[in-house]
Parts: sequence; C-alpha cells; structure tokens
Amino acid sequence: MLLQAAGFALLAAISPTALIVLAVFLGSSNARATATFYLIGAVIMTAVTAVVALVVIRSIGLQLPHRHAPRYGLRLGLGVLALAAAAFVCRRKAPPPDPARPQQGLVSRLIAQPRPVTGFVAGLLLFAPSLTFLGAVQAIATAQASVGATIVALLLITVISLLIVWLPLLGYLAAPQWTTRKLTAINGWLRANGRAIMMACLVVAGLALLLDGAVGLALRAAVLGRGEQAGGGRHHAAASVSWTATWHSDDYGT
Repeated sequence: MLLQAAGFALLAAISPTALIVLAVFLGSSNARATATFYLIGAVIMTAVTAVVALVVIRSIGLQLPHRHAPRYGLRLGLGVLALAAAAFVCRRKAPPPDPARPQQGLVSRLIAQPRPVTGFVAGLLLFAPSLTFLGAVQAIATAQASVGATIVALLLITVISLLIVWLPLLGYLAAPQWTTRKLTAINGWLRANGRAIMMACLVVAGLALLLDGAVGLALRAAVLGRGEQAGGGRHHAAASVSWTATWHSDDYGT
C-alpha cells in the first residue's frame, strides 16, 4: 500500500509548471516570502484534497474486504481518466502568443506580480487535485490500515508530492545564488518539454491504475466463477442424494 501510494505521489510531484512558477518567485525582489506563501498554499490544497478524498472513499466502505469489485472499479476508472487526460494534453495545442496580451492566463497574471498573496493563490491553483495524487490517496484509503498508519501514509504522500516546491526552496535558503542559477538554467528546457513530461506522467499513472483495476476485477470474476461452479456441483450432489433416498424409500416401502 505505502509503496504504491509513494509511487503515485512521486508522479504527482513532477510538475514542470509548478517548478517554473517557483523559479519566477525565487527570482523576485521578495523571494523568500513569496516562495514560502507559495509552499503554504500548496500544502493547504494538498492536505485538504488528501483528507476529503480519504473521507469520501472510506465513507462508502471501499476499504472493506467485501467491496472488492467497487475498489478495483475505482482504480480502473482513475486509470481511464488519466489516459484520457494524457490524450487531451497530447492533442491540445498551445494558443499562439498575442503581443497585445502577453499575460493571458491566470497563473501568468499571478507570477507577473510576485507577492506573498499571489504566491499563496498560485500554490492553491497549481496543486489542485490531480489524478496522480488521487491515485496515491486511493491506495491508502482502500487499504485496511490503522488510523495511525493511515495518518503517517497521508503525511508521507503530501511531503513527496510537494517535493518540487520545498526542496528547491530549502536549496535557495542554503545557497540562494546557486539555486537561482540552476533553476534559471532549466527554466527554458521545462517550458519546451513540460507538456511531454506531463503526458508521460499521466500515461505511467494511467497504465498502472488501469492494469491494477483490470487485473483485480478479472481475478474477482475468476474466483466468483469457480465458486459458482463449486456451488453448482454441491447442488447437483445434494439433489442426487435426495433422489437416491427417495428411490430407496419407494423401493423398500419405508
């Protein structure tokens, strides 16, 4: 459970856009405060998403042993959605730049004026629920674990999924110039390859969830099929015994 959840959380952490925004904030005049509030917004959104998703999944009992089919059905559905999202990202073309409107998107407008409040809002927006992070939460929520183990697991995936924010921020606090220089160096590469990276993460997560769900449902169907065959055999044997007893009763007049 924990290894699977950590893997999905690591995929959720790979966000080129989030790293580009952080690089802009760390290059601003009020870098520490803006980046710190960016992290605070990301933590709040991620924590709320994890708790709400956990409560919803647990409220319908998907962690219970007899809820095998709905549990794997959820994973199958998330896998299909992740692959559909990857296909959408692949087919979607970025709009051509408009010289008259250089900042068209909300995030572009937020990073155009780096301040603690815009950093906080950007953290909330960029770390809204993602399919990869929901995949991590469902791995925890559908497991039969204690309350303490569940809390530790949620904290772990939260820390992992925010790796792309808090790790560069710690690097900036320790070595500001070196960190800023490195982030600036990879900024252009991320802008050019960000869509491909996002698509690859969605495909990996989608295939993992899809295969997990499909295999789980197939095994469940096989077990039920064997159970029905065994039940049919027992019913036939019982009917034969009953018929034999009746035949003997008629034969001997008892």
